[in-house]
Amino acid sequence: MTAPSHAALLAGRDIRAVVIAGSAGGVDALLHLLPRLPRGYSLPVIAMLHVPEHRESRLAELFSSRLALSASEAFDKREISPGTVYFAGSGYHLSIEKDFRFSLSCEPPVHFARPAIDVLMESAAEAYGPHLVAVLLTGANQDGAAGMRAIKQAGGLTIVQDPKEAQVATMPEQAIKMQSPDLVLALPDIGDLLLLLEKK
Repeated sequence: MTAPSHAALLAGRDIRAVVIAGSAGGVDALLHLLPRLPRGYSLPVIAMLHVPEHRESRLAELFSSRLALSASEAFDKREISPGTVYFAGSGYHLSIEKDFRFSLSCEPPVHFARPAIDVLMESAAEAYGPHLVAVLLTGANQDGAAGMRAIKQAGGLTIVQDPKEAQVATMPEQAIKMQSPDLVLALPDIGDLLLLLEKK
């Protein structure tokens, strides 16, 4: 899809946040996308990758030197601020409350994962409704499919990485199977769209 087509799809949308999630292969995918966001990018970006529960997440540390934006772990009760990339930590589900603060919980794993993508995305759908863009990347299970469906049903824009170029195709394939996303794109095109969100 060309950039003008992206712009047409975004016309009239008031985007207030971006959620990006994945699993196996997700670090490489995020390293392709997030460093492209320029200093001054005004939207908050909430990123989640499946992290082993008993291993400390170092994603914020890993990305902080590679991004023009501020990078931080998403702590409980922290208010979501523009121009920041937040990373889900390990061992807790991450949710977004309706007052646009993060909430951590110890509920059972979903799809064998805690944090789980579905938990984050379903809460983001409730908080942001049509003002949300969600991106689902490479991964090895079906986590995220139900979350993407909830976001689309709430009026948000849903984007899935093209399974043909994903390091592991299962996650994007399951999301496409459950409910057709608005866009299925290669990583360079996803990056282009993220840059267009402020220029529509």
